[in-house]
Amino acid sequence: MSEAVPAVQAARDPLASRIPITVITGFLGSGKTTLLGKLLRHPGMDRAAVVINEFGDVPLDHELVASSTERTALLASGCLCCTLRTDLQETLRDLYARRRAGEVIDFDRIFVETTGLADPVPVLHSLQTDGFLAAHFRLNGVVTLVDAVNGSGQLDREPEAVKQAAVADRLVVTKTDIAGADDVAALRERLARLNPYARIATAVAGELDPRFLADIAPASAAAGDDELDRWLPRAAAALAQSGGPRLFERPISAGGPHDARVRSFCLRFDEPFTWDALHTVLETLAALRGPDLLRMKGIVRVVGEPGPVVVQGAQHVFHEPVRLAATGTSEPGSRIVFIVRGIAPDAVRALFAAVAGLAS
Repeated sequence: MSEAVPAVQAARDPLASRIPITVITGFLGSGKTTLLGKLLRHPGMDRAAVVINEFGDVPLDHELVASSTERTALLASGCLCCTLRTDLQETLRDLYARRRAGEVIDFDRIFVETTGLADPVPVLHSLQTDGFLAAHFRLNGVVTLVDAVNGSGQLDREPEAVKQAAVADRLVVTKTDIAGADDVAALRERLARLNPYARIATAVAGELDPRFLADIAPASAAAGDDELDRWLPRAAAALAQSGGPRLFERPISAGGPHDARVRSFCLRFDEPFTWDALHTVLETLAALRGPDLLRMKGIVRVVGEPGPVVVQGAQHVFHEPVRLAATGTSEPGSRIVFIVRGIAPDAVRALFAAVAGLAS
């Protein structure tokens, strides 16, 4: 995180002016391209752009293509498909420049499909560490597809599959039309234990309601409680313990060998942070255990800020905090969700308590 937080002009909405990017990930054969192909047929997706790694499982259904150039293809639905042939930063910069020049459609969202073996975290890093991308794009969310036929075995054998599910904002169980009902139910239960803060949906033959993927993260600085809860569901609201950071943990009691190292928990705070305290604790956590900090996201209260502040990060990189406007209805206090690998929740809670104590 940067040491200084720049002032935000009241008349400017820093979120509404940025193009949302949704990362579509999932292990080999999970159905990412099938889902995207059907998703792009929906009328509301006629201004979407898709960036697909050329080393992906299979190419996008080019029967949908209306016209193409060396770098992009205009789909019959009106969507734009772009093959990732260099690094993601360069591809996104090129797309934005061509959009501004009127050379491609005026797309209003981007889907980035990763390869089946890819770690989605570097994509999240690209959006934060590249100043140009951070100014013009925003992360909508990570959507992970899990194959109902082979997903449980992949979670048992492949730590990368576990990580893809752990960092997700949305989980989509695919191939439910050819899997047994008991297998689908068991997989959904396992995913809910692995990542209890992600919403789960099922896709039948690749069909999914586009609304499930829309506006995952707050799309406006004026976001209300409903929008915030879609991104970060309220947890541990009924805890009776008071004073200091309160821990709400959902341990993984079953599943494969890789699941056991992944833990998810939520810390809640009654008192607001100072900016210095918040920066210090997150930077310390990232420095000490960055590789194992799979995902962190929170809605926090900061001294001097009229509304809540959105914070999120993955491993050692944190996105710039986003101030939201005061709505008058947002719940008091802060909640921060952590999905970690091999980190004891009490250690994180103790770090927050120590820094808060120094700052008070």
